[in-house]
Amino acid sequence: MTVDTSSSGDAEVGAGAEQLAVAAAVAAGESVLSRRFGSAITLVSPEDLAGSGPATVVRARVVSSFALPRTLVIKHYPDRPESGADPFAQEAVSYQLFTAMAPDERICPELVAHDGRDRVLVLEDLGRTPTLEDKLYARDSRAAERALLSWARSLGRLHASTADREADFNALLRRLGGPAGSDSDGVDALCSRVPSLIQKRLGIPVPDEVRAQVTAALEQSRAAGFRAFSPVELSPDNNLVTGQGVRFLDFENGCVRSALVDAAHLRLPFASWPDALALPAGMSEAMIAAWRAEVVGVWPAFADDEVLAAHLTASELLRVWLITGEELESLDLSRHAAPVSREAAFVTWWRDLAKHAGYVRMVAVSEFAARVAAALAARLGPHADLAFYPAFR
Repeated sequence: MTVDTSSSGDAEVGAGAEQLAVAAAVAAGESVLSRRFGSAITLVSPEDLAGSGPATVVRARVVSSFALPRTLVIKHYPDRPESGADPFAQEAVSYQLFTAMAPDERICPELVAHDGRDRVLVLEDLGRTPTLEDKLYARDSRAAERALLSWARSLGRLHASTADREADFNALLRRLGGPAGSDSDGVDALCSRVPSLIQKRLGIPVPDEVRAQVTAALEQSRAAGFRAFSPVELSPDNNLVTGQGVRFLDFENGCVRSALVDAAHLRLPFASWPDALALPAGMSEAMIAAWRAEVVGVWPAFADDEVLAAHLTASELLRVWLITGEELESLDLSRHAAPVSREAAFVTWWRDLAKHAGYVRMVAVSEFAARVAAALAARLGPHADLAFYPAFR
């Protein structure tokens, strides 16, 4: 929330609105807990956790209850969306899916209670645990490496444990009355706009063979094989680093899709996050190995290095293509205030795509990606190298 500090009256109104939102979340949490456990449950000392999405997120202390832990987290969605997928339904169903699993398969907080009428979730509180972002911005490279590998393993466990649960997810979603969420809306139109965008901004024509490879990668992303649950928002601030491994948070966009879409983020770590920076050499490969160790029992085809590399490169191509389409129009390629920039990330991702495509003999893609990377780097000049996260500097 942005407050105009030039007007103290506006600031007071904003603070009042936040207090009302917190009070409403606590009241909704008490209501659903009381119905769930059959007696009045009182929550006190609410702490606004400042969620970035449509929900009010609050940590509160349970006054007295033999059945509940000392503190809980409440997520309250007061407003229904006018159209499209309902983030409350997506998140409630996601937590239901994992809470029904054995504790050692659960990669998120346990769902304690939820209610579709009050649009509220009550979740296990994992405590004041550092996020993966915290680890990347600290000055301990070994701790950051361990956290990244734990994140990759947790992502693999998430995929492996939900590989055959799409029907369950959809059934739970129908029960809450939410339309199925999807990450494919508008993707075809976006894919078709990218060639003209690259031609216009960089002066590079897109060969027909590259277009065909993008189409094939899009078809792969929609194929029936390798489908599993995805949090969709794969950002380091949405992951807690606990003693039992990395735990995922925020399933407002959770859906079932090809696990390879998520696995592309092992090649392009946190590419959808606007603050994505670089990882040291070999880190991405180690993360892929950690992820593969978790999923190979479910998808034995990935035991073959060439098969895995081909699938990952196709997914990497599609992800770079889509991010380029989403962001290149808005990027200012003529002015650069700092060496760390989103533009530098594009240079890195296109360079890496050129290298990986060459490994799997996607020659046209490799050559094209190298040209795009070179054109972007020429525009950026000395700012073309993406900085490392502070943990690796």
